[in-house]
Amino acid sequence: MQIGEFARLTETTPRLLRYYEEQGLIIVQRDHNGYRSYEESQRTKVQKIRCLLGAGMPTRMIQTILPCVGDAADVYDVSPGPELREDLIAYRDRLDITLARLNSSRDAINDYLIRVKNLSPPVSFPPLD
Repeated sequence: MQIGEFARLTETTPRLLRYYEEQGLIIVQRDHNGYRSYEESQRTKVQKIRCLLGAGMPTRMIQTILPCVGDAADVYDVSPGPELREDLIAYRDRLDITLARLNSSRDAINDYLIRVKNLSPPVSFPPLD
């Protein structure tokens, strides 16, 4: 299928798909006319890329780790080199910090909503001058 249809299918944009290709995250075949041709099987890979990017993982790390995030049981047999291992540990630790901050923010919002819900009259603010 062509790039526009594949972009709709993966809920992304043609520009992002070209970027993923440029970064070496996906390999795209070309038709005889030079148009990019995507396979349905690439859909899952694009979804994984989007998920990892959404979590803040840099493309250089995604490119290295993507083959290890498959559905096959043997993906854990792939041993990362020491540099990638250290990068992944540092990234995991940054994610833990981010998650703690997000949880704290969520809890503060929940506390606020509970307090606001228990107010008898709605909070009124003075008119702006």
